[in-house]
Amino acid sequence: MNISGKIKLINETKEYGSNGFRKRELVVTTQEQYPQNILVEFVQDRCELLDSYNIGELVKIDINIRGREWTNKDNEVKYFNSIQGWRIEKIEENYDSQLPPLPTKEELNADENSSKEPDDLPF
Repeated sequence: MNISGKIKLINETKEYGSNGFRKRELVVTTQEQYPQNILVEFVQDRCELLDSYNIGELVKIDINIRGREWTNKDNEVKYFNSIQGWRIEKIEENYDSQLPPLPTKEELNADENSSKEPDDLPF
């Protein structure tokens, strides 16, 4: 799965516990009729992936959805979800720039002039 949108926030890497677990959070705002602010976590060695990104850039993030169960002190079971990013890439803001260039008038005329063979199609 993936999420695309504009980077709204990039947090610093935080370390949790004595075993060195690291996490870095990013918020991306989707570009749709009703934009959503989605929190995506990058963990361990994936934290450094965010170093070359800035607020305002359009990105596509490949994600995994994680869920976990937790029992509180009153023996109530709670469920939590998280979205973990594992790859991120920039998207060009101008999608037209990703398309191949249109042929020029000269190129079109050259193609027409080079095909002077008889047309043997029945229509």
